[in-house]
Amino acid sequence: MHLLGIWMLMAAVQVVVLGGEAERLLSSKPGSLPCRRGFTQEEYIIQTDQELAKGQAVFNVSFMDCGRGKVWMEVGDSSDFGVSGDGVVFALRRLSLVGNEEALEVIYARDLQSNQVWKTRVHLHLHPQANSTGPLQVKLDDATLTQRVPEIVFPWRSMVVRGDGTLRRVKRDWVIPPINVAENSRGQFPEDLVRIRSDRDNNRMLRYSVTGPGADQPPTGIFIISPISGELSVTKPLDREHISNFHLRAHAVDLNGNQVENPIDIVINVIDQNDNRPEFTHTIFNGTVPEGSKPGSFVMTVTSVDKDDPKTANGMLRYKILSQNPQSPSTNMFTINNKTGDIITVAAGLDREKVTQYTLIIQATDMEGNPTYGLSNTATTVIRVTDVNDNPPEFTTDTFFGEVHENRVNVIVANLTVTDKDQPHTTAWAAVYRIIAGDPTGRFSIPTDPTTNEGLLTVVKPIDFELTRSFMLTVEAENEVPLARGMHLPRQSTATVSVRILDINESPEFSPNPKSIKLEEGLPAGSLLTTFTAQDPDRFLRQTIRYSKMHDPANWLEIDPVNGRISTIAILDRESPYVKNNLYNVTFMASDNGIPPASGTGTLQMYLIDINDNSPHVFPPEVDMCEKPHPNAINITASDPDLAPNGGPFAFELASRPSDVRRNWTLHRINGEYAQLRLRIGTLASGIYEVPIMITDSGNLPMSNTSYLRVKVCQCDLHGDCVDMERIIAAGLGTGAIIAILICIIILLVLVLIFVMWMKRRDKERQAKQLLIDPEDDVRDNILKYDEEGGGEEDQDYDLSQLQQPDALEPECIKVGIRRLDERPLHHDHQYPIRSAAPHPGDIGDFIHEGLKAADNDPTAPPYDSLLVFDYEGSGSTAGSLSSLHSSSSCSDQDYDYLGDWGPRFRKLADLYGGGEY
Repeated sequence: MHLLGIWMLMAAVQVVVLGGEAERLLSSKPGSLPCRRGFTQEEYIIQTDQELAKGQAVFNVSFMDCGRGKVWMEVGDSSDFGVSGDGVVFALRRLSLVGNEEALEVIYARDLQSNQVWKTRVHLHLHPQANSTGPLQVKLDDATLTQRVPEIVFPWRSMVVRGDGTLRRVKRDWVIPPINVAENSRGQFPEDLVRIRSDRDNNRMLRYSVTGPGADQPPTGIFIISPISGELSVTKPLDREHISNFHLRAHAVDLNGNQVENPIDIVINVIDQNDNRPEFTHTIFNGTVPEGSKPGSFVMTVTSVDKDDPKTANGMLRYKILSQNPQSPSTNMFTINNKTGDIITVAAGLDREKVTQYTLIIQATDMEGNPTYGLSNTATTVIRVTDVNDNPPEFTTDTFFGEVHENRVNVIVANLTVTDKDQPHTTAWAAVYRIIAGDPTGRFSIPTDPTTNEGLLTVVKPIDFELTRSFMLTVEAENEVPLARGMHLPRQSTATVSVRILDINESPEFSPNPKSIKLEEGLPAGSLLTTFTAQDPDRFLRQTIRYSKMHDPANWLEIDPVNGRISTIAILDRESPYVKNNLYNVTFMASDNGIPPASGTGTLQMYLIDINDNSPHVFPPEVDMCEKPHPNAINITASDPDLAPNGGPFAFELASRPSDVRRNWTLHRINGEYAQLRLRIGTLASGIYEVPIMITDSGNLPMSNTSYLRVKVCQCDLHGDCVDMERIIAAGLGTGAIIAILICIIILLVLVLIFVMWMKRRDKERQAKQLLIDPEDDVRDNILKYDEEGGGEEDQDYDLSQLQQPDALEPECIKVGIRRLDERPLHHDHQYPIRSAAPHPGDIGDFIHEGLKAADNDPTAPPYDSLLVFDYEGSGSTAGSLSSLHSSSSCSDQDYDYLGDWGPRFRKLADLYGGGEY
């Protein structure tokens, strides 16, 4: 079973095998042939169409590389044809072979490593049927191939040499070489590519089909095949930059769909055409080159890409510089590697101070830079010339001048200016200043102003006008970085600075300062201590100095304003609180009479030597002791402000008076610092005792003093601690315990307040219950409520017999002070005189008048009527109404004269309401 192959590109191929060597090689067994690098054929005879389109493939040449790597192929001395790396020969332009029936081309192959060259000759003949219509058919044995393109004879390896020396073909499955189709074809579509036919279609009907990307797979519909004739066609122009090749598979089946041939693979290569211009990766390229660079220095690289096949001339780019701006100092300052795009310098003279940057227009052209057939594009390259330190700083003048007052520091004397042609605010421009002569003591410094690049000559150490009145400095300026190689410092890199010192009125200076003296304390007022004077630094000026006291804490000293003599105005006391570590400091001021005046201060330090001028005192001054002390001893010491040897050791002794001191106490010396006071008797009553103790120090002239030790005697607990309140608080009843006690008291008061409020609330609720009961439904008819007069139900216990029959009352019940039988007065009952019997037992009014008279005339009655309580008896009382006492309800016509008959108290009432005089 065989599927007839495809016969591409050439209409007819003839193989010319020359010499017996070829026959020997053809007759050799497979695997025994030695590999020989070179073209598989030394000569090709090609029949082709009379006209060829640009980029149209003509034929293939084959090269045996023996696994040593591919070679570079080219067509010699021809502008009509080109050859790709895989041996496809194509037309570089549209060609017409009319009038040139035969053409000879030579194809070279070059090994780039060894430079070995091979060549083969190609004879092109115009096809005799090139002008006929319809496909050209070539019959080889039992395989028929139909092509519209030129055919190429299969290599000699596909031939077998017979014994008689003739060639014959062997039936086999064809290995179809790739089909080359030029992209962007302008022909009529569909355009036939090849015809596929099986030798089995002679006796049966077959159907042909192709599968794969471009046929029945995306992108579908690019290639179609006639199912009957087997003609494979392309339906539209191809784009190599989109898809560079297609892999299809051809199938032959009978009418029942049974496979009659093995599928064959068809590879369709899209032949590149120069349809894409080079494209630079950037519109503007930026590069830098240091000024002063030597020729051949690398600057930068520009890159561009071409979508065409980089293995063909269509994608092979070449670069060149079209223009340079500015054209100074040379029109060709740079060159470019036409293959790599590397830009390098080719001329000297790059100077940033003259030209800061260059602009180059770069062109990239494909077809290996062929200006006729190649496509080109341009880009802009900006090359910035970077600065190097090729210009030293130069002073603007040879001499600078400045002046400064004496004793001033951190003052700018002069501004030193320089010029530098290098790029501002770079290390090649920034100046550094140094004083190289004229300042041996380092009184000046020159920092740099970073903004202006000026040198600021500054005084860093005070200068005395009386010692030096001027300076002549030599200053040098240089950059922060060294100069470029080969550069030399100019004369203007050094300058002279003349500095004049100005005199000022300086303050007088005490010497020494501070001044220290040592003397004993206790000097009397008016004692001369020392002389403390100051000197005027302005020795060329005759100025007068006056002295005064500034700070004397204890006000002990005074100074003579003319000569500076210091004397005392009070007794010096070492034990004064103003003396620290035996030192007492006094500050004095000296002022001159300059214009303006100047003053200075000085300190006098007095070291006071101690003398025995303080008597000792008992310490501690107060102690505690129990009534029954155990042990009954107290340790005491002495306090003396004086220092040794005017202090301890001390002598302790009990005073002889009062006499009970030595009866109750004894004093024993423990050592020179301590003594022990003991109680002679067993107990002492609580109280405060003052024990006189005489203490003597150890001074050269000893001093004695009797001081009183305050002994507090108190009751003690089992631990020997006082139990009185003050002692309890001192012994440990701290703030926390006191706060806890106060909190408990507050809580107790709050509880009492809550209880009282609860009782009041309960009483209100009970009253509210009584108000809610209807009086008609109230069954408690015997209960009388008294809101203000008090009594409640107890008010019903009154004995009303007094009002009905006063004369029938018992003598003990005739007291006016008792109102109710159940009443128990809290105060002493006053004894009123027995009232006389009423004129008539039933005359209540006479009875009341008699009672009033008796009360008014009773000398033992109190001077107020509130003790005579008249309770409201409630409704239904058996007593008569007192409404007869009332007069008119109007106060204007009320007559109060009758009240005068009731006694002196009622006369006053009548006077208040009636307006009468009594």
